[in-house]
Amino acid sequence: MTPEARSSAPASTPAAAPAGASSGTVWSRVLALPLTVLAVAVGLALVLYTAPSLLLLFAGILFATLLDACTRGLGHILPVARAWRFALVTLVFASLAALAIGWGIVRFPAQAQMLMKVMDTQLGILEGHLETFGIDLFGPGGRQDLSHLIADPGRLFGHVQYAVSGAYAVGINTIVIVCLGVFFAGHPSGYREGVLILVPLGARARVREVMNEMGQMLRSWLLGQLVRSAVVAVVLAITLHLLGLPGAPLLGLQAGAANFIPYLGPLIAALPVALVAMPLGLSTLAWVMAIYFTIQTLEGFVVAPLIQKGSVDVAPAWTLFAIVIMGAMFGAMGVALAAPLLAVGRIAVLRFYVQDWLKDRPGAAPLKK
Repeated sequence: MTPEARSSAPASTPAAAPAGASSGTVWSRVLALPLTVLAVAVGLALVLYTAPSLLLLFAGILFATLLDACTRGLGHILPVARAWRFALVTLVFASLAALAIGWGIVRFPAQAQMLMKVMDTQLGILEGHLETFGIDLFGPGGRQDLSHLIADPGRLFGHVQYAVSGAYAVGINTIVIVCLGVFFAGHPSGYREGVLILVPLGARARVREVMNEMGQMLRSWLLGQLVRSAVVAVVLAITLHLLGLPGAPLLGLQAGAANFIPYLGPLIAALPVALVAMPLGLSTLAWVMAIYFTIQTLEGFVVAPLIQKGSVDVAPAWTLFAIVIMGAMFGAMGVALAAPLLAVGRIAVLRFYVQDWLKDRPGAAPLKK
């Protein structure tokens, strides 16, 4: 071929695509949506099937968050290595738990049995009064002794079926949560990086940033809830003791523990307080209920904003909806963990979907029409 002929030839000729390439692209596009839907459905089914175990895992993460927050806070007072601070925090928690268990073994059974008898008697009286108006308080099945509810927690909280009886299951779950929390808090960065191995390299920095934000939010929320619960428990126990209610420390303790559940918790804790106050007369009952809701109102509108300062910016309606749905699906554990799960899920949706996928970032210019 002459040089002129070579120069007149096209500079580059596109190579013909293999026959199977176009068909492979078409098939990948056709199968992409069904496979994605199938993967999401399988993932949701797996999550629902293993939900009790996943909730235990999240509870362990919450306990690890508490230990980590205490370890970080101790660093401002005691400038030693993190391992020593973590060991000291663990020792303090173990000592407090041993003291609480010892006190509970000595004092708790007698007080709990007394309160159960009082509440059971008052429920019987209340049931009799309502029957005169044609109201069946407990439905066709009738009322059973409250101790049966404690022996079978599933009757209190819905659909969760326990493989073994109540006290044993609670003890085993507590041990699992404590062990998970100690393991996670002992080396949090190592477990975090172990999860990040499963993420593509380009996305690891972003996922690490969001995980750190979730951890900070959980620390603020958990410490705030614990302080709020402690304030309610102490103030209410002292107040009820001054008013002459029997079992005031136990009533304050259950009110503080119930306060861990936003919005519904104070309403749930009000029933035992009212039942114990009923035998003391109508005027005492009115005073007790007025003081109880005054304490809860002051805590909700004064103490809570000062403690948490907007650490969890979730609308109350969504939180209440999550508590109801999680309680109906997963029982007591779902009710207790609904609020922090919703807060963590909100951060994940905002960061990964709204900001990264939809590109709706703060300060971004709106799309031109």
